[in-house]
Amino acid sequence: MRRTPRPHTCELCGRHTTLTAHHLIPKTEHRREWVVKQVGREACRTLIAWLCAPCHRHLHRCITERDLAKHYASVALLLAHPEIQTFVAWIKGKPDNFSPKPAKRKPR
Repeated sequence: MRRTPRPHTCELCGRHTTLTAHHLIPKTEHRREWVVKQVGREACRTLIAWLCAPCHRHLHRCITERDLAKHYASVALLLAHPEIQTFVAWIKGKPDNFSPKPAKRKPR
């Protein structure tokens, strides 16, 4: 399996800016038995979403790594999350070089 090619825009908000690689199955979950059985070792390393830094930070603020692995292992599933939808709708209209001030983490 090959790594997802790097697009020119963020896969969540569509802005043209510097992109970061987001492992759809977080690295901390790669060794879990259920992950290896369901997804496979190679897929864990190659399933990548290319996101701008604000979208990447926000999704890690909203969703735990275990939940990312179990329930949000694709861009479409990430976009279905209500907090991600709200953030993407908000940041989509901002300039490409805009980076919001990081908010404090929500208590879990």
